[in-house]
Amino acid sequence: MTYGWSVVAVPLVVAVLAATLGRALGTRVALLAALAPAWVLAVGVAASARVLGGEEGVLASGSVEWLGAGLTAGWAIDGLTALMLVVVGLVALLVVVFSHGYLCADEALPRYFGALALFTAAMSTLVIADGFLGLFIGWELVGVCSYLLIGFWFTKPEASAAAVKAFLTTRVGDVGLLLALALLWREVGDLSYAAVFAAVPQLNAATVSAVAVLLLVGAAGKSAQFPLHIWLPDAMEGPTPVSALIHAATMVAAGVFLLARAWPIVGASADAQMLILVIGGFTALAAAGAAGAQRDIKAVLAYSTISQLGFMFAAIGAGAWVVAMFHLVTHAAFKALLFLGAGSVIHATGSQRLEAMGGLARKMPLTTTTWLIGAGALAGIPPLAGFFSKDEVLHAVVGADLGWGVMLFAASALTAFYVARTTVLVFFGSYRGAGEPHEGGWDLRVPLVVLAVAAAGLGFAGGPISELAGGHHGEIDLLVASIATALAILGIAVGALSAWRPKHGADVTKLAFVGPLRWARNGWGFDEIVALFITRPACVTARAFDRIVDRGLIDRAVDGVGAFARLVGRGYSALQGGDTQWYATMLGAGTVALLALVAYLGRGV
Repeated sequence: MTYGWSVVAVPLVVAVLAATLGRALGTRVALLAALAPAWVLAVGVAASARVLGGEEGVLASGSVEWLGAGLTAGWAIDGLTALMLVVVGLVALLVVVFSHGYLCADEALPRYFGALALFTAAMSTLVIADGFLGLFIGWELVGVCSYLLIGFWFTKPEASAAAVKAFLTTRVGDVGLLLALALLWREVGDLSYAAVFAAVPQLNAATVSAVAVLLLVGAAGKSAQFPLHIWLPDAMEGPTPVSALIHAATMVAAGVFLLARAWPIVGASADAQMLILVIGGFTALAAAGAAGAQRDIKAVLAYSTISQLGFMFAAIGAGAWVVAMFHLVTHAAFKALLFLGAGSVIHATGSQRLEAMGGLARKMPLTTTTWLIGAGALAGIPPLAGFFSKDEVLHAVVGADLGWGVMLFAASALTAFYVARTTVLVFFGSYRGAGEPHEGGWDLRVPLVVLAVAAAGLGFAGGPISELAGGHHGEIDLLVASIATALAILGIAVGALSAWRPKHGADVTKLAFVGPLRWARNGWGFDEIVALFITRPACVTARAFDRIVDRGLIDRAVDGVGAFARLVGRGYSALQGGDTQWYATMLGAGTVALLALVAYLGRGV
């Protein structure tokens, strides 16, 4: 564990080698790329074993001075770090394996696997940091990697636009995080977790609340929470394995990790906790409603991810940050499973549209079985993993605020609705697409099986997961669990019914809810709101500044200087006519003028 920093160094080296030697290796570059997450996973497992074996506190640490500014960027491995390293390493490794089969024909594999390895290094930097400075460095690096991977097919205009949108939207949240760090530096003079958390009791309440709210802004941007959630649905333009890694299991969970890591600050501000609860609860319900109206399988999962992250935020707002981390781990398993399952379906059918699927249960039994496990976990069906973690979230939120608890129950029912609707449209009925779908190779199937085992069994590991996170595992509340299960069953029944297609082929949900469905399918119009009140005014203002200030003032001033210089140059050039008599005359006149000046200056001597 002395070399804990290697979870950053090894992926960085792999990223460089993949980018430089990838073309020579061909498809074997995937084997090289797999070394990065495999090493991170190995270190995470070893560290987890030590924590669960009874070791407490920081297992290993180190630091270096940052840019000679009195700051240090250090690393430390404790239980929470070990837990995140296992999640990052396992999911990233399975994504690399899946990508080997999914993108085997793509000519840009070296760039792809290099970016995956770089992302692994960036995410490891974020989670092993011993202070906010190191976290911020990793935070920005994962944003850059997300931009590169969302825009992997950059020749496709939609992918390029989605990458830019994700980058700019998350930068808004990053400004909040940076301001929080600036405020902490001013008040504490140190950005290490130990120094900041020790100083929290001495800070005034307004400062603590301001820092906590600014941290929430950063977390909301990275974890796609209202109102900074609009980038995630568009990010599905990237390759599907990227969605499984970045937009389901790791990067979008960074916001939850930040709030959990900074709990001594967040927990000291009741106002910030309430704001986190409100944002999380609203996002969970609104995104679940939008997911139920989508026609694209990846769009369903994108809104589902936003909703489930809302559950985690709500748990943190309720004071149950350990529960949020438990749900983060189980969600990483079943949502990565669902995204890779969607990738298997897309690979087989050549389409993401639900209208071009159906009847795949007979053609792709392994994908169907693993999908059903992931779908059941997402819906909260016992005894799958999502049932246990979601039950704890609901129990914590109901105990903190009954109104928001009811909202999460409604979001839970909607979750079961959209997952059942999607499952029926994809796997049951008759096939509505083209070609003859079939299972992929071993590299597409093995990750599905591994993640299905995790999605089925992680609920029973709540104790160890909570211990690694730094807290205690709660007991199941039978009343909450019963209500949640009943709502899940009701949601599944309604969702399956809504996906039933009569002979004329219409989705019965369209018969009664055409207007609301269109609104929900459009993400409740948040993109249009942002465009109307932010994007368009910003563009109009930028064009006005360009026309009036840049071109009208700055450019004209610069052009005027150039014009004046040319005018003076033309005047002086007239003196260089080549006439000897003129030169002699000018020389004489100059001599007389100099003598007159000397005489004038020396008259008083």
